[in-house]
Order: sequence, then structure tokens, then C-alpha cells
Amino acid sequence: MHPPLAERMRPKSLDQIIGQLHILGKDKPLRNLLAKQKLHSLIFWGPPGVGKTTLARILAEQAHLPFEQLSAISSGVKELRSVIDEAKTFGTKVLFIDEIHRFNKSQQDALLGAVENGTIILIGATTENPSFEVNAALLSRCQVYVLQSLEAEDLKKIVENALTQDAALKNENIQVKEYDALLYFSGGDARKLLNVLELVVENLKEEKIITNTIVEQIIQTYIARYDKSGEQHYDIISAFIKSIRGSDPNAAIYWMARMIHAGEDPKFIARRMLILASEDIGNANPNALLLANATFEAVAKIGYPECRITLAQCVTYLASSPKSNASYLAINDALAMAQKTTHYSVPLHLRNAPTKLMKQLNYGDGYKYAHQHENNFVELEFLPQEMSGTKFYEPGINIRENELRKFLKDRWKKKYDY
Repeated sequence: MHPPLAERMRPKSLDQIIGQLHILGKDKPLRNLLAKQKLHSLIFWGPPGVGKTTLARILAEQAHLPFEQLSAISSGVKELRSVIDEAKTFGTKVLFIDEIHRFNKSQQDALLGAVENGTIILIGATTENPSFEVNAALLSRCQVYVLQSLEAEDLKKIVENALTQDAALKNENIQVKEYDALLYFSGGDARKLLNVLELVVENLKEEKIITNTIVEQIIQTYIARYDKSGEQHYDIISAFIKSIRGSDPNAAIYWMARMIHAGEDPKFIARRMLILASEDIGNANPNALLLANATFEAVAKIGYPECRITLAQCVTYLASSPKSNASYLAINDALAMAQKTTHYSVPLHLRNAPTKLMKQLNYGDGYKYAHQHENNFVELEFLPQEMSGTKFYEPGINIRENELRKFLKDRWKKKYDY
């Protein structure tokens, strides 16, 4: 019985890895690191199926170090200590922890000493932002490498390699006439792509040609058995966000229920709502951000299944809230301008003058202290001279931001005069 195609096609060297040239290409960070045969603790952050586990194995092998793998889902402090004790006895080893973001603080703390003294070289893999999910002490001891999603051409190359290099497939003369369905059902995940390909190949009739129609027919028939997460993760989170943005609490809570049912991490859902509270609601209802933040903290504290109630409260509130993307548009416009205007100087009247020389250079001259003027306001240009009069923030059309617009118009006159 053959191992799964995804396992048979697992790269054995860096040169066999497709994609990730930004860290694996010539003179890039990991390539240079291995050339010096120096491996340090690191964390791979990226979407599923881009090669985090494979890369960890290859790094350990090329560094001539024993490799131990644990999953944060099924392992705890006991398993960690066992690996660390073994490394103390027999020498440094690479410990790969998949889904390290699922470890709690005490589990992550159990790694600190061994990582710091070099007993183990930690390689963590996460699909979540390590800044949020890995505690600061452990994160400071690891270099974070971001793995990028595979492009369509990368995924096609993976399929071509499987059909021409795998011992069980290379003599089948299988042709791929259309790739769209293969790529769609893979969701950009190389492992899932090879699983889909293997399933399709096993169900091909006499004609060994793969088309979109054939792939769709086979996958629709077998998807439930093939993959528990066949919930089209990215499509559903998109539907969830758009339902809240569209002020439909019924659709929003339904799509959230689909994610919960499929086993989605509740903290991922809470984090998405935290982002949305500023991106899509903003100053139309500032309480939305407060509730979303409180929800994220509550979810982290109480966990599932109880946190489903907190999530439900938050999603229905956000969906039923007035909407504004004015702050989102303002920061995007300001960032675009900042990128083009880094050479603009801070006006002299806004500069601090802590030294005598700076005072002689007129730093601070012309500055007016707002609190010494009526309504704690004085009309003064706070932007670089070249940008005088520029407006980034345009309040949305809603009750709360109408009040903000009136305030700004009362102060800035022409800039907010309609």
C-alpha cells in the first residue's frame, strides 16, 4: 500500500521546495543560514500547505540534528519536558511544534529555558500572527519567517511534478487539460492539492484527461469523506465578514455557526470581528471596538463551548451597528501620501526645542498652545507646508460622524465646508 501522494511528493531538499524564494532563494536568509550550518530557533508563519513542516524537517537534516515533532493540539507540558530531558542527555535536537499558537502560556513558558540555553532548537509553525499568539518572552528568542501563499504557477508545477515524478503516476500518461477546479478545491494548500489530485486520478475512467468538469464531479461526490474541513474556509470567512458589513445579523450568525461547526478557532473569529469593528464601523459607533476587544479577551479566557454565547452577542451587535469605513479610507490615503512624501520636513513651529541651538534655529517659533485659546482650539497648519489644506478624514454619513463633521467644520471652516 502506497503512502498518500502528498507524503510521497514531500520535498527532500531546499532545491525541491516550490515557492518561498524570498527566504530560500540565492543569498536569502534561510539559504545563508544553512550555508553556515548555523540553525537558530525560529517560527514559520503562513497559511496551511505552504511547506512549514517540510521545511523544518529539511533544516534539521541539513544541520545534522535529530528531529522531534509534536502537535500543540495533542501535546502538553509532559511531552515537552520529555523531549527536553532527552536532549539534555543525548545532545541538542530540533523540536518542531505544529500549530504552536494553540499552546497556552504555561506550555510556551516550559520551552523558554531549553530554547535559551540551546538544549533544543525550536521550530514553531503557525497559521496565526505570532505577535498575538506566541508570548513575548518566547517570541523574542525566535526569528519569525513569513511563508507566502503559493501562486497558481507554483501549484501547477506541483501537479506536473507529481504526474511526471511519482513512481505510481508517471507511467499513467495523465494529462491535465484544465487546472481551475484543481486549484479552486485546493484553496492554495499544496497538501490539499495533492490529495485532490490523488482522489481525482483514482476515479478517472479510461480516458486519462483531467478537466474542470471531471474534478468538480468527483470532488462533489467525495468531499465529505476526503476532508473534514471541506467547508471552504476562505469562502465562509468572506461571507461572514460581508454579512456583518452588510448589516445582516441573521446571515452573519449563520456563517459564524458554520465556522464553529467546522472546528474554527474561536479566537480567529473574534480577531476578525476586532478588525472589522474599526474597518467597517469605526467612528459611526466607537463602542463596537470596545465590545469586540472585550469579546476577544473573553473568548481567550473562557474558551469553547461557552464562548459561543459571547461571540453571538458580538456578531449580532456589529451587524446591527451603523457602518463607516471613513477611518479605514483615511489611513490608507495617509499611508499612500506618506510613502511619496518622506522628504517633507516637519514645520519649524511644530518642532521641539530642548536645546539652545534648536531655539536659535527657530525651532518652535510660531507654535500656539491650543488650551490658551477659545474652545481649546487655534487655527494652525499641522501638516508639512507642501501639503497645506490636505484632508484625509472625511466623516461618514451617520449620526455619530455627523456630530464629528459639525465639530470639525466649526473649527476648520473651509476644510470641512460643504
